[in-house]
Amino acid sequence: MKSAKVLIGGTLSALLWMGPAFAQQPKQDEDPIAAAQKTQTPQSVLRMARQVEKEILSLTDYGVFDSITYQIKDYTVTLRGFASRPILKDSAERVVKKIEGVTNVVNEIKVLSLSPNDDVIRARTYVAIYYHPILSRYNPGRGTPMWFSPARVAGGITNDPPFGWHPIHIIVNNGNVMLEGVVDNAADQQVAVMQANSVPGVFSVENHIQVANPSKPKTVKKKK
Repeated sequence: MKSAKVLIGGTLSALLWMGPAFAQQPKQDEDPIAAAQKTQTPQSVLRMARQVEKEILSLTDYGVFDSITYQIKDYTVTLRGFASRPILKDSAERVVKKIEGVTNVVNEIKVLSLSPNDDVIRARTYVAIYYHPILSRYNPGRGTPMWFSPARVAGGITNDPPFGWHPIHIIVNNGNVMLEGVVDNAADQQVAVMQANSVPGVFSVENHIQVANPSKPKTVKKKK
């Protein structure tokens, strides 16, 4: 199952402000960069958005406990979201700056506190969701506890997160959990929220999981 959004965690979503629909001819004495910006088209913004998404998803630092969103306007990319480790904030900005056409990057990604309690909640929530019988098919390890080794447990799951593509991202901030991503149906969404709520130490659960195939309401025809 693939998602067109970055969850981006993910849920990583792109909100695009399209530039002028028609290119303008630059004046002879106009600055080349300023002239190039005036030629921005919806197609060029879309290409840039796809590249931003590709670069962020390719980061080895980006994982199940992170969520990044981006916006593009006038060749400026604004990054927002949450990073469980400081290295991700810097890595995301670095790769986006290298994208052709990007003239500026505004980095508003929030680095989550390095809390031992939040680290435990991340591990417990991950197990509660990805090892549940209904949701285990979303687990890239198919239920195999790959990260349960003495070294990984001692170092904390935040510093050594489970690898692989995860459709549900788990953001933990001071005991509060936010779920982002995409699942197949509403039942899976409900189970994920229920499992996160069952984790000891969790204060609240905020649900931002999207349903890829929402069921359409049936039309009841009136009998004549």
